[in-house]
Amino acid sequence: MVVPQAWTLKTRPFGTPTHDNFELVDVLGGALEPGQVRIANRWLSVDPYMRGRMNDVKSYTPPFALGEPMQGGAVGEVVESTDPSVSVGDLVMHMAGWRDEAVVPAGHVQKLPDLPVEPQAYLGQLGMPGMTAYFGLLDVAAAKEGDTVFVSAAAGAVGSTVVQIAKAKGMTVIGSAGGADKCAWVKSLGADAVIDYKAEGSLVKALAAAAPKGIDVYFDNVGADHFDAALAVANERARFAICGMIDIYNDGKPTELRYLARVIGARLSIKGFIVSDYMARAGEFYRDMAGWLQSGQLVREETVFDGLAAMPDAFLGLFSGSNKGKMLVRV
Repeated sequence: MVVPQAWTLKTRPFGTPTHDNFELVDVLGGALEPGQVRIANRWLSVDPYMRGRMNDVKSYTPPFALGEPMQGGAVGEVVESTDPSVSVGDLVMHMAGWRDEAVVPAGHVQKLPDLPVEPQAYLGQLGMPGMTAYFGLLDVAAAKEGDTVFVSAAAGAVGSTVVQIAKAKGMTVIGSAGGADKCAWVKSLGADAVIDYKAEGSLVKALAAAAPKGIDVYFDNVGADHFDAALAVANERARFAICGMIDIYNDGKPTELRYLARVIGARLSIKGFIVSDYMARAGEFYRDMAGWLQSGQLVREETVFDGLAAMPDAFLGLFSGSNKGKMLVRV
């Protein structure tokens, strides 16, 4: 009999996490209680926001508890159920990731929508990252046809979806990515210009050259120099949607914002957001994404690690830029 396993946070990291911060443990199973389901996880997600949950600080989501199984997005097959609303064989998504088997209340799972995509797509472009891109761009930043949009981390799961939604909506898109391969891929998604942030030179000058008439929207996944460059090049009344700041998640160093004063004169709007704020409007997201899928306007890319043992490697790879598109673990 194979004993289920789960990754726990052994110690809290200081700076960039290491493998020593994680521990793979056996999880003793038992009979299901009424209203529970047992899920054999097939796909697991790692996401930058998880780094914040490793710190014991108050935030919008509770920190991971030391020694307890970690959580994250997952897609799996129901193998046992004591709730009539969920059947054995159903494919579902849920938040009991970082493990190969999950036992959760039936009310905590969502059956996969009926769209012509592979199951793991619901952890990326058709899941939380895609919903983040959709509502961040169209609601938080109020981006509209004709706008010039700057997207940092444009080769990531969220950023690459922002690029494609913006193009589907008739916008000019400038992306930023690291390295020639990623830049070429972002360009293939339809971006009008792509900046290689790993190349030598000023990011401000590179963005100004790519957007000679300025930018109307900045979708921020990075923070730091990207945020500052967007401030420098922003048009009057530009809107900034602050999704993430991966540049400072590990070292916590403050960003030197040389152009921050432009917020005043240019009357910039800067707004942070969390995707959970929009879950009640998920129907809008699936409606539009289904249409763009059908018309061939969406392309999906994944970087896949195999096996539960690879979870820490996949997670740490987010901070070295080793993913193109969505980073996933196939159990």
